[in-house]
Amino acid sequence: MAELRKRHTEAAAAEDSDKGQEVDSDPREDLDSEDDKSPDEKADVVLTNTIPTGTDKTPEILDTALKGFSERWRNWTIRGIFTLVMIAGFGLLIYCGPLALMVATLIVQVKCFEEIINIGYAVYRIHGLPWFRSLSWYFLITSNYFFYGESLVDYFSVVINRTDYLRVLVTYHRFFSFCLYILGFVWFVLSLVKKYYMKQFSLFAWTHVALLIVVTQSYLIIQNIFEGLIWFIVPVSMIVINDVWAYIFGFFFGRTPLIKLSPKKTWEGFIGGGLSTVVFGLLISYVMSQYQYFVCPIEYSETQGAMTMECEPSRLFRLEEYTLPETMSGFLKLIGVKNTITLYPFMLHSLSMSLFSSVIGPFGGFFASGFKRAFKIKDFGDVIPGHGGIMDRFDCQYLMATFVNVYISSFIHNQSPQKLLQMVLSLKPEQQLSLFYTLKENLEKRGIVQPP
Repeated sequence: MAELRKRHTEAAAAEDSDKGQEVDSDPREDLDSEDDKSPDEKADVVLTNTIPTGTDKTPEILDTALKGFSERWRNWTIRGIFTLVMIAGFGLLIYCGPLALMVATLIVQVKCFEEIINIGYAVYRIHGLPWFRSLSWYFLITSNYFFYGESLVDYFSVVINRTDYLRVLVTYHRFFSFCLYILGFVWFVLSLVKKYYMKQFSLFAWTHVALLIVVTQSYLIIQNIFEGLIWFIVPVSMIVINDVWAYIFGFFFGRTPLIKLSPKKTWEGFIGGGLSTVVFGLLISYVMSQYQYFVCPIEYSETQGAMTMECEPSRLFRLEEYTLPETMSGFLKLIGVKNTITLYPFMLHSLSMSLFSSVIGPFGGFFASGFKRAFKIKDFGDVIPGHGGIMDRFDCQYLMATFVNVYISSFIHNQSPQKLLQMVLSLKPEQQLSLFYTLKENLEKRGIVQPP
């Protein structure tokens, strides 16, 4: 009967059209996707079947070896083994140097974007629409071109400006980036399909939110690496330690639920993980502050013709003596201990980072938990047995990377002579001459340089 009514409506519309009359279509026919007509229960089934969301996926050897374990201890063992594997892999990347860390950051970024965008495809159930997957990855490439190009301009402009055909890319980098984005924008508009508008615009917004979360944060991570490996390794390690020890304390002593979004999180784990992170942060900062490899900014050396990690350590990485508060001095005198303490100033900054990673860092995980619960999935993926997807392990890292970058720019950062030189060399010849004469005149007035 419904089919007959549909045919009758189509015939009437065609007849009115032939008479030159305009016929208004049913608004639902214009706005609704055919997928929306399926029952809500089916949507959850589609979502569950589309996204790999299990932490129980383990290698067959482990399954056999842990067959006699209870479910609780089986999960504990698997999670512990792959935690150690990831920590060992992180140590290997540090040994390989900054380039390996940057490449790893890019790979993690791409994988996180894939996991988030796949959830979007499943949520909005878009199948067979033209170009949409291609558009998502196009915007990822465009965003990376802009952000990573900014890093190249900042740190390698001296080298790039020596090559004529690359100088144009540096000078007009932002314009080229904008043109690439506009091309994708026009592509999206041309790909719009009737009855799928709402879902297409929703997924368009989803893609841009994923880019904001993943690409911009990975760009900040790269910037932190260039400031010195210590600004990358210490914060990342803090998040790892906080997660590990919060899990251990929660596993053995957890009794009091912390937040409804994550029922397994407990106050005991939260506090135990926080205290462990503070202690660990101070210890690793003390050790790493002694080595140029970790504390020196990564800069291009014209004399060596390569990137270097050699420098005279800044004041942050030189031992200083601090006087303790008077309230403690009296007690220390009674027990015959000096009222001063010697440490690296960076340790005080690491204390700030450890507090952030302990108190605020976990909220990145809570946010991710809320996101997963909203779409009824257990994890973002099943790449890492016992842990889930890549995004499940890096949800707090992105939040931490932003904090560190803001912290450096607010309390630490000052322009190095090398970076200033790169900026000067990127100027036009007449601008360089104007700067030269202005600087020369100022130095002569101050008596630093004798006039000819």
